[in-house]
Formats: sequence, structure tokens, C-alpha cells
Amino acid sequence: MTLEQLKRQYLEHLEIEKGRSLKTVANYDRYLSRFFDFSKLNDPKGITDDVLREYRLWLNRQESGETIDGRKENLKKNTQNYYLIALRSFLKYMIKRGIKTLPPERIELAKIGERSLDLITPEELNRLMNAPDTSELKGLRDRAILELFFSTGLRVSELCSLPRDISLKSDEFSIRGKGEKIRVVFLSSEAKTAVKNYLDKRKDMDDALFVRTPPYNLQPTTYNLRLTPRSIERIVKHYAIKAGISKKVTPHVIRHCFATDLLSNGADIRSVQALLGHSNIATTQIYTHVTDKQLRDVHKNFHRTRRS
Repeated sequence: MTLEQLKRQYLEHLEIEKGRSLKTVANYDRYLSRFFDFSKLNDPKGITDDVLREYRLWLNRQESGETIDGRKENLKKNTQNYYLIALRSFLKYMIKRGIKTLPPERIELAKIGERSLDLITPEELNRLMNAPDTSELKGLRDRAILELFFSTGLRVSELCSLPRDISLKSDEFSIRGKGEKIRVVFLSSEAKTAVKNYLDKRKDMDDALFVRTPPYNLQPTTYNLRLTPRSIERIVKHYAIKAGISKKVTPHVIRHCFATDLLSNGADIRSVQALLGHSNIATTQIYTHVTDKQLRDVHKNFHRTRRS
């Protein structure tokens, strides 16, 4: 079979046997297609160390579309790794099927520096939460969005998927997150109040929790009113600017604040991992820098000074 045929079967394998989401399958399709476009190969045996090396050089020299100080930036190392991970997984699939090709272990990921976190201060977070004008429906909706983000640590895609009939009688609800994994998240009293105030003012019949507000460009019955992740990102950015926050603020920044707030107040790393829905605790460990101050206090209070 050709590589293109094998790729199609591999993507079906990801969707059916592995249970990956359609978005994940589409991403892997895009990553592999880029390798195919570069290599022009049809035979799995044609994937060699030399081809891999040339592909990595080519990836490293591709422009990302971003500019810094007017200078075009190349693909970041972690972005390059997404392409390499997809190719490595595809090679592993072919090897398992007895197809001769490059062994997947020959692909080493690019080394990247320690991930830094974009955070805002508690004072900035408070200004962000209070930025919406809650005298109108749009402001009530946006306040509910911000409070829900900080209360639950939801990803933006998870928040967009919430139904209107979310139960506010309990302080918790289940969410189906990344990798189709289900976890429980918890509502603060502020978040419950904000969502209730918003729902009480809703007059549309849409099933989504967060929807566009009137006036509509089209009749509401002709299209879905549910807010998209991009729409919510724009909402968060708008209120960050309104609150006078000079840093870039995204839904993921609020998720970071949720995690660091838990850790700085004594939560253990395993609990934070579960609340964030991380499969690997190594992903959660990027937040442990917030305990540095606590470690200094422990050292100061409990380390014995050298006796003279």
C-alpha cells in the first residue's frame, strides 16, 4: 500500500480504536500531510534517517506567521515537536503492522526550554472579573464566563460545550474533556451566582449555556447561537484591556491562575492534576514554581543554623 493509503487507515485507527476526537484526528492529518508534501514519498521504505534529517531542517526554517519587532519568526521548537510526534506515531503504527519503514525510536524530539507561565496578579484578576457591566445581558454573560473559568479551570473548548441546563443546585458538575475523559469540576459561590443571574435574564431558547446576545444579524432560529472558542477568547481580551491589564490575557491564562491559586493555598499536586484533567502529572508540575515562597518559609522556620 502507498503511504497515503496507510495514512488514511492510521487516521481511522486513531478515531475508532484509539477513540481520539475528530479535532485530534484532523490535526494529525495536517501534521502528516506536511511531511508527505515535503518528502514526495509513496513507499514506507523511503522514510530514512536522511529524509528525516532534511525534514527537520526544513521544519526548523519554516516561518510561523508571527512577527517580533517586525522580524518574521520561525516555527517554535514545541510546534515542530507536534509534527514529529505525529510522524513517530504513524511509524509506530506501520511497524506494528509489519510494514518496513524507519523505526519510530529514531525520532528524537527537539529540546525546548522550561515552559514559562503567563500569569496575572490577584489584583489584576479581580479587576478583570469586575470589568463587565452587569446592568445588561451581555455583561451578565461575560461575568459568568470569567467567574466560571476561574472557579473550574475549564479549557475554553470545555466551557463552550456546556449545556444550558447545567445544574446549579449542586456545587459540582461533570465535564467531558480532552481525550474524552470525564472529570468533576466545582463551582464557587461567585460562579454560581453569576451563572444564575445570567440565565435569569435569558430570553432565547438555545440549548447552549453561553450564546450570542441580541441584536442578531439573522433570525435566531436559522443558526446556532452558541459562542465559539474564538469568540470567548475575544471577550476575555476585551475585558483585560478594559481592566487596564497590559499583559496578554487568554482563557488559558485564567486556567493557569486557577491552578497556581490552588497550589499556593496548599493543594497537593495530584489533586490539581485531577481538577485540570491532565493525563500526565509532568504537565501539572509546571505550576509548582508557586511553592517557591513556601519552600523559603519552610527553610527559614525549620532549618537549624550552624552552631558556633
